[in-house]
Amino acid sequence: VSNAGVGMAGPLECQSLAAMQSLMDTNFFGLVRLVKEVLPDMKRRRGGHIVVISSIMGLQGIVFNDIYSASKFAVEGFCESLVVQALRFNVAISLVEPGPVMTEFETKLYEEAERADYSRTDPETAEIFTKVYLRSSKDVFTSLGQTPEDVAEHTLRVIEAPQPPFRHQTNVAYTPMAALKHADPSGALITDAFYKLVFKYDTVLRFSLR
Repeated sequence: VSNAGVGMAGPLECQSLAAMQSLMDTNFFGLVRLVKEVLPDMKRRRGGHIVVISSIMGLQGIVFNDIYSASKFAVEGFCESLVVQALRFNVAISLVEPGPVMTEFETKLYEEAERADYSRTDPETAEIFTKVYLRSSKDVFTSLGQTPEDVAEHTLRVIEAPQPPFRHQTNVAYTPMAALKHADPSGALITDAFYKLVFKYDTVLRFSLR
């Protein structure tokens, strides 16, 4: 089970390349290093199961989570490419894709975001992040967030499945989001929906979550 991960949220201009590279080294290359260690023996034995904790953000990018989403997209693409070869050796790969999970990981991330310096971006972007995004995110976590125990139960079901699924989303509230993206290959539908949620109907969104 690969579960190493760090988060990053905020305006792109305020994040250093060193911090981005460190995040990718943990979230993506940490997984690659693990798979390189265990896969050869699994192939020799012609049996095994690699379970990767991904994220719904590996399927759909979320505003102000550019680098974190990129790392999870990398995880998804890596596993999607590898799974076909792995199946030839009777090795299963499963991606567990949670939405928001209420842990100290998230609490710390948002506490740091509230104290951060946003002078490297323009005032409008800084205000959107601090006044709109952070406030809405707290409501999303409170309303839609899962407990770690719930995600662990989902992961256990994936591990014990006679025929392990390649992808397993743990939060049904995010199923429509994934479906919306696949409904329109041009990307216009999901982009327009998210734009309106963030910039036109943010008050309605927060009220409905509460």
